[in-house]
Amino acid sequence: MMRAISKYVKRITAVVAVILFFVPSVHAQTDTLKFWDTANEYHPKRGNVIIISSAVAYSGGMYGLYNLWYKQYPQTSFHFFNDTKEWMQMDKLGHVGSAYYIARWSGDVLKWSGVKSKKSAIIGTAVGYGFQLSIEVMDGFSKQWGFSAGDLTANTIGAGLYLSQELLWKEQRITYKISYHDTKYPQYNPNLLGSNFQEQLLKDYNGQTYWLSANIKSFLNKESKFPSWLNMAVGIGAEGMVGAEVNLNEYNGKAVPNFYRQRYFYLSPDIDITRIKTKWGAVNALKKVFGFIKVPAPALRLSQDGELKGYAVFF
Repeated sequence: MMRAISKYVKRITAVVAVILFFVPSVHAQTDTLKFWDTANEYHPKRGNVIIISSAVAYSGGMYGLYNLWYKQYPQTSFHFFNDTKEWMQMDKLGHVGSAYYIARWSGDVLKWSGVKSKKSAIIGTAVGYGFQLSIEVMDGFSKQWGFSAGDLTANTIGAGLYLSQELLWKEQRITYKISYHDTKYPQYNPNLLGSNFQEQLLKDYNGQTYWLSANIKSFLNKESKFPSWLNMAVGIGAEGMVGAEVNLNEYNGKAVPNFYRQRYFYLSPDIDITRIKTKWGAVNALKKVFGFIKVPAPALRLSQDGELKGYAVFF
């Protein structure tokens, strides 16, 4: 149980570190270039702020994570831990998303400073991948956990999804997204799945769906009048989980129903909010930050047993 909880603490720490990466830059602009405009060539002031901010964010994130979490548990020699069978691999899909967005946001900030597209993509990927690799290594020295090859593989896929598209197309035509809906399962194991909405949003894998959202127009001719913001997404989720590998029979002396653990596959239209341009730079920047959220829309769901179900609106 503690290993599962630790994943959420570490993801939150990673997100906070990335936010710290961005925040100091807000006050750094002093010349005639508007703050929200991307520099056409390398901008030393912005570059220096990014270097300092990233160093502070990384150092502070690692220091805080060690003192708030790892320090509480015994340390040991470096070792591996196999958790690939837990949560029907839904937690690994979360790692894919974390790696993808840390790399993407880092790359976007570097582009903002005037670093060329290819170089910013490579450096951004290295930043995102390196941050998560550091956490995996810290896991490897903790007696409570261990270095997870499954987590490393998922991190590699996420960072690679971002980098490959930047090198191939110089844009993200296929975006990694997530959606969440409430489920009945947390009541049967609130310690592991969350006792309130905020905890369940992070802990309840039953309610999480991960998507690959493809922008249709980007694959068509430039002359096409197809809406630039309209995407088609395929997703994967799983339900019936009240335990990591196997379900509990009881919780606090109360019997737990015998839930059937199974995967679901989804097809749904989506909206790429980053392609809806406005004249406000701050709004455009916020759209990039929150673009990881899959927009609720009609959907088709196919179970692993072949059952097809439709939703007027799926969250």
